[in-house]
Amino acid sequence: MTDQPLSLAFREAFRCHPAGVAVITADPGDRPVAMTVSSLISVSSDPPTVAFSLSSKSGSTAAVLAAGGVVIHLLRFADLDLARLGATPGADRFGPDVQWARLPSGEPHYPGVATWFRARIKGSLPVEGATVVVAELLEGAAGQSPGAPELESLIYLDRRWHRLREAADGHASLTLMADDGRDVFR
Repeated sequence: MTDQPLSLAFREAFRCHPAGVAVITADPGDRPVAMTVSSLISVSSDPPTVAFSLSSKSGSTAAVLAAGGVVIHLLRFADLDLARLGATPGADRFGPDVQWARLPSGEPHYPGVATWFRARIKGSLPVEGATVVVAELLEGAAGQSPGAPELESLIYLDRRWHRLREAADGHASLTLMADDGRDVFR
């Protein structure tokens, strides 16, 4: 057995494994940074703790790790433009056309996102190609969506953005949102 077939199987499996979408923001002191992630997981509810993976290919990874504190924005369908912005290499994520502010504690924050958490990085584990980050939540808000909140979810699957929708039989199904082919976010 070689690494190549296992690597290909891994990529195929996770390409077809749907994930929620979040944007992580931070500021190590010299500039705010933001990046879109689909690796956010819940670790513990007491204390509230999450984990996420940062790619070593991202220019923002070192800045997030140096900052020590982050803001985690859990995105809904209405936040699709922000997800794309955070996933586009070289994009100005804090430019004059982007609605953002600083929390009283100094971290950059996108106030248009209803669900967000300020967190302190508690530890990290570098692995080949990435760093796994564990962060404890310190404050935040869980915004309520009108109607069925599950129908407002933003899902990343097969390198494309999707939205849940209710089918005629009452079951939820995915609707492809990107009309421009494969997305740049990987």
